[in-house]
Amino acid sequence: MSILATINSPDDLKRLSASQLPMAAKELRQLIIETCAKNGGHLAPSLGVVELTVALHRVFSTPYDKIIWDVGHQAYAHKILTGRRDQFTTLRTLGGISGFPKRAESSHDAFDVGHSSTSISAATGFAVARDLDGRRNKVLAVIGDGSMTGGIAYEGMNHAGALNKDLIVVLNDNEMSIAENVGALSNFLSRTASSEFVFRFKKDVESFLGRLDGLGKGVLQVARKMEESFKGFFTPGMLFEAFGFDYIGPIDGHDLPKLIETLENVKRFDDAVLIHVLTKKGKGYKPAEDNPSLFHGVGPFDIVSGKVLKGKGGATSYTAQFGSTLCKLAAEDERVVAITAAMPDGTGLTGFAREFPDRFYDVGIAEQHGVTFAAGLAAEGLRPVIAVYSSFLQRAYDQVFHDVCLQDLGVTFALDRAGVVGNDGPTHHGVFDLSYLRHLPNITIMAPKDENELQHMLATAIDLGRPVAVRYPRGNGYGVALDQNIKLLPIGRAELLRDGKECALLALGTMVYPALEAAEQLEKQGPVRLTVVNARFVKPLDGELILELARRCGCLVTLEENVLQGGFGSAVLELLEENGLSGVRVLRLGYPDQPVTQAEQHELRSMLGLDTEGIVASISAFLTRP
Repeated sequence: MSILATINSPDDLKRLSASQLPMAAKELRQLIIETCAKNGGHLAPSLGVVELTVALHRVFSTPYDKIIWDVGHQAYAHKILTGRRDQFTTLRTLGGISGFPKRAESSHDAFDVGHSSTSISAATGFAVARDLDGRRNKVLAVIGDGSMTGGIAYEGMNHAGALNKDLIVVLNDNEMSIAENVGALSNFLSRTASSEFVFRFKKDVESFLGRLDGLGKGVLQVARKMEESFKGFFTPGMLFEAFGFDYIGPIDGHDLPKLIETLENVKRFDDAVLIHVLTKKGKGYKPAEDNPSLFHGVGPFDIVSGKVLKGKGGATSYTAQFGSTLCKLAAEDERVVAITAAMPDGTGLTGFAREFPDRFYDVGIAEQHGVTFAAGLAAEGLRPVIAVYSSFLQRAYDQVFHDVCLQDLGVTFALDRAGVVGNDGPTHHGVFDLSYLRHLPNITIMAPKDENELQHMLATAIDLGRPVAVRYPRGNGYGVALDQNIKLLPIGRAELLRDGKECALLALGTMVYPALEAAEQLEKQGPVRLTVVNARFVKPLDGELILELARRCGCLVTLEENVLQGGFGSAVLELLEENGLSGVRVLRLGYPDQPVTQAEQHELRSMLGLDTEGIVASISAFLTRP
């Protein structure tokens, strides 16, 4: 009988014998692999922490004890062991369980996560709240070495160490975040001396100290101080102890007995402790071990071969088009510099890094630093391009405002994954960037209707020499012909695609082609001829064209993949009010003022009325409304 089938809660795990735990870990891996092969997901991170997760739930008792996972990429085994085994096959699907810890989903999920480097700060809050309430439960933060490149992790360490509360930080060190880790801190963590040497050194020292027990207390104290000095030299212990944490490790993160023994010992402590655990990303599935970056966040794949099953082919992706265009522009302009925050693959910059290594910078999971670093480059006359997911730029909002926009510096923000992104859900949808960027001074905001227009917008942004954001979606383009000669677009000028009399559809980015299809369907349904405009620019708007259409038609529909609050439609309403045309009828189509759930992109657009059929229905109702 399957051991995993008997585990419906962490209490069931505690009832297993020690000899049954390795089989439970093996079955956990198999379920994670089978589910990710079907649904896609964060496979390699979760495979790397199976033994660690088993040990944590064996020793501690959630939900009384609190485990805060950083990012949550690695929490699949945690979900399975905390009562969601039977639901696990619904992972990341519409109506299924989330790919990240969610408080609304389980009492064992102490804190909602999805973006990196937050666990230590949150855990510090949990520890302080516990003490103020007079409780005795344990609080643990599980954080990867990739997340330790984020500044907030050290802000949390600094505060937690000073408070010296009963807090356990588990550093899951696999030498990777999504891509290979970068930076001085990463190098410090990555053990220039091999882990085997460290283990052997510690073992030899322990053996030596064991033989000194009869030599007197003074000699033994000196010997133990020597051990700590050598440990600090060969490991990052001295860094964490400088923050006020007791340091333990490094220990093998796949050695279940050792993990359980260590956690049982640490459980008796009542001050701030950091346990340094060495793991292998993708452990137990060879394709993921061999290519952990590919299997970090992977789509459906064949288990036997490890081959990723491709989606619809044909058209190039927006990400790939961005990358190839930037290479072309960089070859023509030596001022062009590319920056990523630990995502060279995901943002399409691997080709640029290979072709222009001296002009490529991966700053780690440090969006704030990346933006201000770009501002410094721009202040010296370079043309930095920051390739970042829309939802991740939120982490650097103050830097965008204070360091780039206020100084009117020539930084281009290439916002990948704008709009809904699919199965990663609310933490990753890029549906806020128009709202959080549009009101900043000096910034220009554009969105291309297809992959061909993207290359022209990128060139326009870099040439402008001022703050610019170009937003584009996840996934493939439309397969349109690509112009061989890249041209500069007139700033703030929209594109009239279809002329009509009854109403004007002002569409932005991914909404342009659905708007055209909707206009054609509505014309077939009745005697209505609609204007369709590719807005191109959210800031500055093409006020001249929009006002002309407003006066002529008296009726406008705005379409955007952004929340309606403060987005493109709001900008159009402001334009009308400022010009005394507040009586014009306006319908705004976009995302509602609530978190957008997880599902495939086409499912979400259909569910929220932003596919062709939904647009037709909304406009039909609007046009027939008194």
